[in-house]
Amino acid sequence: MKILVIGSGGREHALVWKIAQSPYIEKIYCAPGNGGIGDLADCVDIDVTDFKALTGFAFKKSIDLTVVGPELPLTLGIADAFKQRGLAVFGPSKEAAVLEGSKAFTKNFLSKYNIPTSDYQTFDNSEEAVQYIHDNQPPYVLKADGLAAGKGVLICQNRSEAFQGIEDIMEAKKFGDAGNRLVIEEYMEGEEASILAITDGERFVTLPAAQDHKAVFEGDKGPNTGGMGAYAPAPVVDDALLHRIEEEIIRPTIEGMKTENRLYQGVLYAGLMITKAGPKIVEYNCRFGDPEIQAIIPLLKTDLVDLMMEVAEGRLKTKMPKITPRSCICVVMASGGYPGSYQKGKQIYGLDDVNQDVMVFHAATKKENDQIITSGGRVLGVTATGKTFLQARERAYRAVGKIAFDGAYYRKDIGHRALKR
Repeated sequence: MKILVIGSGGREHALVWKIAQSPYIEKIYCAPGNGGIGDLADCVDIDVTDFKALTGFAFKKSIDLTVVGPELPLTLGIADAFKQRGLAVFGPSKEAAVLEGSKAFTKNFLSKYNIPTSDYQTFDNSEEAVQYIHDNQPPYVLKADGLAAGKGVLICQNRSEAFQGIEDIMEAKKFGDAGNRLVIEEYMEGEEASILAITDGERFVTLPAAQDHKAVFEGDKGPNTGGMGAYAPAPVVDDALLHRIEEEIIRPTIEGMKTENRLYQGVLYAGLMITKAGPKIVEYNCRFGDPEIQAIIPLLKTDLVDLMMEVAEGRLKTKMPKITPRSCICVVMASGGYPGSYQKGKQIYGLDDVNQDVMVFHAATKKENDQIITSGGRVLGVTATGKTFLQARERAYRAVGKIAFDGAYYRKDIGHRALKR
């Protein structure tokens, strides 16, 4: 088989790494790829939103399956564009990807199908949002309605923070057009977890629960990022809770989307808060979580290509995937200043000094003159497995200590909730 992976981050490197292990694979392409992906696939310089060029390339190269990594092309309809040319693609349609593309749609959908989530209000103008803050007690959760690269959620502990957040999102357009509409939610107490379900629109299988670390600073402080690290399996989700999540959240979501004529095929990412009242939806994503998938995919024994082809052809028959009974942790090394302003073009040292039992997934790198340099905010996902969580964590941080670039920053407390357990 010939596979095309679309994207350029750590998620796509992890997917390419796993796909390359399949006995079916003859050739892997990645558009546009990065400095690490180039060791496993041919990188093709095509933008993820250039559907004409991407479908043309896939047609010309007789690609058997295209795997879409990032959310933006999915919400713009890339899966539809491929299917229109008779090309197999793994990823939901534009109509289905609205679950991530619009938080307002999602909250209304959850309410309609009685799927547990927080109370909320949606606002199209800042004056009404400000009045809501005046009328309700903190803390508040503010969400830009559209896509904001995982950074469009603000947790405000008091009214002044909320007023500033409304100004930033709706007036200053800190997240661009994503802030044309605002969702204000009830603050939920609990522990977060991520469940990824692979579905053909009717049947589904779930992958091991993961836990992300969104805040930039240790102790979960500071602004949200795209994710500073993750680990799996997350002990907050035991077998009984996973069954409850599947029956109360995943299954009714997939069935509800079918009822809405928005057949959901691909991976459904459920971002959850595990509250005293049970699991509740924080958000949906229409693609593999990043960095969660980097901590999940090394545990997957089942051939990922099998799963994705079954979904693309609408015939998911695989039972629950086979998972190795180990732990995995991913520590993100970021550019200093991220998620604010940061510098690029810093040479990365020590990549060859990492032990073979550690996977270094490149997220924002490029190769220049045989050197790997930084090209974005989240640069590397240093990932390790172990018989125990402590062993995996120690291996990952030992590897992080061998890698260096000017201004490198990483959280030293990834997995702190699992440590407490």
